[in-house]
Amino acid sequence: MTAPLTALTWLYVPGDRPETVAKALRSGADVVIVDLEDAVAPDRKEYARSATAELLAEPPPTPVHVRVNALTGPFADDDLRALAGLPGLAAVRLPKVSGPGEVRQAAHRMPDVPLYALLESALAVEHAYAIAGAHPALRGVALGEADLRADLGVRDDAGLAWPRSRVVVAARAAGLDPPVQSVHPDVRDLEGLARSCARGRALGFLGRTALHPRQLPVIERAFLPAPREVEEAEEVVKAAAARGGALALPDGRFVDAAVVAAAQRTLALASRSPA
Repeated sequence: MTAPLTALTWLYVPGDRPETVAKALRSGADVVIVDLEDAVAPDRKEYARSATAELLAEPPPTPVHVRVNALTGPFADDDLRALAGLPGLAAVRLPKVSGPGEVRQAAHRMPDVPLYALLESALAVEHAYAIAGAHPALRGVALGEADLRADLGVRDDAGLAWPRSRVVVAARAAGLDPPVQSVHPDVRDLEGLARSCARGRALGFLGRTALHPRQLPVIERAFLPAPREVEEAEEVVKAAAARGGALALPDGRFVDAAVVAAAQRTLALASRSPA
């Protein structure tokens, strides 16, 4: 099963907790990310791997991505072997990618499997465009902000402003979908989550990863267009269809092909129903 045309909510769940995975699949998330990396202790890796392989022996009701362990570490080879050929695997998420070679390595190991790269270091941010264009199998890039904060030595959002913009631009330049925003770690702080989503949307992110199902409705509402945005998009598309080419709307706004394309994306996104 593939993800919706525009997935907005991506829910992380530990791979060594099958009962929690089962709940996540019923949570309403657009995509469930089964984590074999940070959420699983070293002595639980084999169990998480086998439980995930069992889950994905058939396509689940919700698209499932699997975050494997870093390709440079001791667990990734076993992860990739366990996932190879599973009918229910929608995509593989590659953590701690620092250069395009890791993407190409994974694509060689997992042919025909969509890949997503997580950039979690200063070096990765510097290589963002090269990573984003590394292989046709790569469908998206995103930041892993916890590790990136540690690598950069920053403690607040101001220190991440440039990396966030960098990954948005790199994704667009490589022809990928807008990146998904990193997790908001305080699962009880829904007001803070909403504010953070608004800032992320303003930077060009689309959708967000979550750590708890209670975060999902907040994320979806934050990234869906407001009624006024939908009205403006409808006006642009209607005017462009009637006249063609570049034009000025009655309120003075100039409309060209890029503006029309953005309006069409807004209308496509608005066709979703809130969670």
